[in-house]
Amino acid sequence: MAKLVTIYGGSGFVGRYIARRMAKQGWRVRVAVRRPNEAIFVKPYGVVGQVEPVFCNIRDDASVAQVMQGADAVVNCVGILAESGKNSFDAIQADGAARIARIAAQQGVARMVQISAIGADPDSGSDYARTKAEGEKAVLEHMPNAVILRPSIVFGPEDQFFNRFAGMTRLSPILPVVGAKTRFQPVYVDDVARAAEAALTRNDVTGVFELGGPDVETFRELMQRMLGVIHRRRMIVGIPFFAAKIMAFFLDLLQSVTFGLFTNGMITRDQVRNLAHDNVVADGAKGFAELGIEPVSMGSVLPEYLWPFRPSGQYDAIKESAKNLRT
Repeated sequence: MAKLVTIYGGSGFVGRYIARRMAKQGWRVRVAVRRPNEAIFVKPYGVVGQVEPVFCNIRDDASVAQVMQGADAVVNCVGILAESGKNSFDAIQADGAARIARIAAQQGVARMVQISAIGADPDSGSDYARTKAEGEKAVLEHMPNAVILRPSIVFGPEDQFFNRFAGMTRLSPILPVVGAKTRFQPVYVDDVARAAEAALTRNDVTGVFELGGPDVETFRELMQRMLGVIHRRRMIVGIPFFAAKIMAFFLDLLQSVTFGLFTNGMITRDQVRNLAHDNVVADGAKGFAELGIEPVSMGSVLPEYLWPFRPSGQYDAIKESAKNLRT
């Protein structure tokens, strides 16, 4: 019988790519999500019945254990960028990861992959980075042979980074940027999935891997690159950290006093703290090279999914070409 992998958060941005790759490898894939009806799109990744979305709440032991039954491997892709209600950083990224690893050990699961993030640090002032590190520690305590993948900012067709800022250019002549000088090493989402695939299918892959693409650029440079791809001119305005902290404080406060009716999807205080630190692969860290993977560059991917944000969309290239016609 084909091997079975349970992917927690398998319908999310990174998880869906891992699910697709494991299905192509012939594995049965169980996609554990909070809203299975919204994850039906994963079914065509394999043949009938090969990829199935199932309900799971990683804050509950019984729920986690039920969807893990019979699994040969598990992947935890669940993470949040901002807290909301019961979904706090501690509950999701620390306790949730620990719960999955503990139950995996109890059930005798052979392999586990934990999707973490570059910058994970138990001593960080950012709750996001701190809980990522605490999740890693708990996973390795219960599953010593688990593979930890720490990607930098992840880009791809469904990303909430380039798509978000490209969308802003339709509404405003200004692009506000917090941490304009902060360096990033963006990594293509399917390259992260390739790393997870290697971790699940190769016994020689163990330990922590930091995943970054071939390009290291500042936040401002990334915005300039994005503007070049979508053929728009916008003023990139760097927001000082002190101003960003004030703005984030009031946005967080508004979310708190409205009991979540208003969700701060703009900028949180924790995100401001994260943006103060570079997000690049550390010197000496294991990465794509040790996995035998050549990461894809931004230049070869961004035009494939950002073209709808060009002034004339799919016809923009035709209009540019027409300008060169001579009568």
